[in-house]
Amino acid sequence: RLGSHNYGHKMASVFDRLSAMLRDRDATFDVFEHEPVFTSEEVAQVRGTSLSSGAKALICKAGDAFLMFVLPADKRLASKEVRKRLGLRSLRFANREEVLEMTGLKPGSIPPFGSLFDLKTYCDELLRDESVINFNAGDHSISISMAYEDFIRVEQPQIGMFAEACK
Repeated sequence: RLGSHNYGHKMASVFDRLSAMLRDRDATFDVFEHEPVFTSEEVAQVRGTSLSSGAKALICKAGDAFLMFVLPADKRLASKEVRKRLGLRSLRFANREEVLEMTGLKPGSIPPFGSLFDLKTYCDELLRDESVINFNAGDHSISISMAYEDFIRVEQPQIGMFAEACK
């Protein structure tokens, strides 16, 4: 387990905010430090976990609103179907600047908790096949592993079909 990180930020880091939220809600979780990794494949390898157990957080812009989609790391967002299913006129991935502005983080290090950033969270139902999910926790070199059920209980995302196979 890691001690608390405080790099002299005025605000608590995303990792600190997330771990406090998980502790407050009695979620059991493990923290792993590893070399910085930037792809889902690399991160599964350093964690020694399956790609499908990775919970990939994607921030998208739908009209004027930003939303978070959480998918298994071996899948991609089914944009056309999601637009239809949610009745959205437009849907695009947030760009690096928007992601940074909203979360203070770079893409790839965002934990699957939209609530930390005032974003509505949508979780793909395929993740429920994983008893334990793994994700980066606000840093490319820190991962959290926790029970899928605890994630759902703490975050309370809207669950649906949002993913498709990667081409």
